Amino acid sequence: MQTRTYGDLFKLIQSLAGVGSFAPSEADDVANLINRRFLQAFNESPIWPRYFVPSEKRDILSLTLSGATASTSTSVNQNYKLLGANTTGGLSVYQGVTTDSSDNTVVIYNTGTAWRVDLIDIGNIPSEQADGTFTVTSGTQQFIEADAIKKDNITDVSTFTPRAGTDSLLVEGKNLIPYAQTGKSTIGSFNRIFRKQAFLNSSAHEYEFFVDFTGANILNVVSTTDNAAFISYKKEFTPFSITVSDPVVVSDFTSSTVEVPAEFFAYIAHATYADFLRMDGQTDKAFAEENTASVALALELEKVDIISNNNTVNKRFSTYVNRQSR
Repeated sequence: MQTRTYGDLFKLIQSLAGVGSFAPSEADDVANLINRRFLQAFNESPIWPRYFVPSEKRDILSLTLSGATASTSTSVNQNYKLLGANTTGGLSVYQGVTTDSSDNTVVIYNTGTAWRVDLIDIGNIPSEQADGTFTVTSGTQQFIEADAIKKDNITDVSTFTPRAGTDSLLVEGKNLIPYAQTGKSTIGSFNRIFRKQAFLNSSAHEYEFFVDFTGANILNVVSTTDNAAFISYKKEFTPFSITVSDPVVVSDFTSSTVEVPAEFFAYIAHATYADFLRMDGQTDKAFAEENTASVALALELEKVDIISNNNTVNKRFSTYVNRQSR
């Protein structure tokens, strides 16, 4: 997609203002106004092509453990993703999504007689077999199931015995897609969630979900063995970051090669100039520039709407029995 440079944007705003160069204090103000207008344009549509990611595979976090203190490994306190079934016991195997400073992670599995929580070197994480099950190598035990009647599901376990101390381990089941996952873009806002890859060859079951500060919580997961979902989302907003001298030197802005989305270029320029005029008390001229900026943005939004009306990434096909992507 096309881009312009931040330097070009800044020089255009200077030209609109009819000045050869802003004063350093004005330049700093204008830079702040540019980011304000950039955010405003970014928020105008959930499916700007530059920032929209359709149907990307993401891990479903199935468990959250808490309650471990200094008496055991505090690495236990984290989210866990489902790997699959245990080769020997058949029950689920879970792995923590983070590692500690010693490159250890935490694995939850069933030994055949009890659920166990182990601290394991990252080099010994459960390995997937040809049949899709996972072989677990035991590590340093942190907690073990203490219920007299053993449970098939770890979320049903009432009591865990800690390695040391009197920690009370709390296990919470969930179906969470977090905003961040290693190796992938951070999610800014969730659009749609599917069980399988959508917008490819065939329809895919679409999940309902709600969003909280941890991510998207999926409702009614089709199978308890599902360990991933496919997310359509908008990327996280990242403001322009310009390296400037101290004290501020205007040329740092006008010579910057930071990329500016071409579709936002005219809007940001005229809207920022309108803000500058208001700052200078010229409200009538600011109103005219605001209209010019609005027209520029409206034209770009119309392009997005035309594309959206001819595909399915932002809408659903609904009948009285289902709601699916087609």
